[in-house]
Amino acid sequence: MEDSVKAESVADGGGLVNAEKEPEDTLSPTDLSELLAAGTKEVHEKAENTQFVKDFLRGRIRKELFKLGDVALYYTYEAMEEEIERNKDHPDFSPLYFPELNRRDALSRDLDYFYGEDWRERVSCSPATQRYVERIHQVGQEEPVLLVAHAYTRYMGDLSGGQVLKKVAQRALKLPSTGEGVYFYQFDGIHSAKAFKQLYRSRMNELELDMATKDRLVAEAVLAFQFNMEVFDELEEMGKDIQEEVMDAGMPVHGAHGTGGDINKCPYYAAQMAASGGSAYVGQLAMAVLRHPTGQVLFAAWVAALAGLAAWYFM
Repeated sequence: MEDSVKAESVADGGGLVNAEKEPEDTLSPTDLSELLAAGTKEVHEKAENTQFVKDFLRGRIRKELFKLGDVALYYTYEAMEEEIERNKDHPDFSPLYFPELNRRDALSRDLDYFYGEDWRERVSCSPATQRYVERIHQVGQEEPVLLVAHAYTRYMGDLSGGQVLKKVAQRALKLPSTGEGVYFYQFDGIHSAKAFKQLYRSRMNELELDMATKDRLVAEAVLAFQFNMEVFDELEEMGKDIQEEVMDAGMPVHGAHGTGGDINKCPYYAAQMAASGGSAYVGQLAMAVLRHPTGQVLFAAWVAALAGLAAWYFM
């Protein structure tokens, strides 16, 4: 799963730039999309390797952190879409004005699902998110052309792997199949993500920008990644104070409460290792099950059934 997601270059809200490209004969090394892909490659890989993103891609998701991630995304998109609306007629941005990309309302519905109708009174913008928001407002008001970097980094990343991440979250958090809690990943007004991304890159490459401005856009995209990584790191720190079960495709895994942090005490972890072909963990599985009250009952029932079967056989 992780490899397939990375092939699409995605992250839950990480704004990772997608790796998909237009046919080579339509591109030039000086096209903005090519410059952005090359210029953000290193920071892109760093963002993919933050612990929060790696856990998400593996389906190891804590619900409270997922909710806090949605809160951060809401404030980020609220700021970005406010500035995009302000600059929708600006010549350096207007070709990229696509209201069907807007995510704020979708995130509002997700937060309504997770927190209730009064969610606005129950959440707040975190320090790392606030720094990101302030930068978005700054470029929107002072240098609107730099909004291109923020919009491209966020929206193209969302389109690249949104459906995959949606399924990971639904399965791990046991969310309804009807979409509640993951509306953020649904682009109802876009029927072909691939075609839309090609259109977006084409429009972006047609912007009349000099090389100096393109270089500034690449630097701004790198900055956007750095803001995202700060949010990821902040969420990881918040997670240290959250006492709840970690969910792994819908099952508790090691590190959850009740194991005292000892992997060997977790029957689910031992079961996963044994199922994956690790023979050394078969014994661990048996010991883990016997340590667990439910496992002890099942073991006793199994012994009783075996004794009954033997008695029947030798009659």
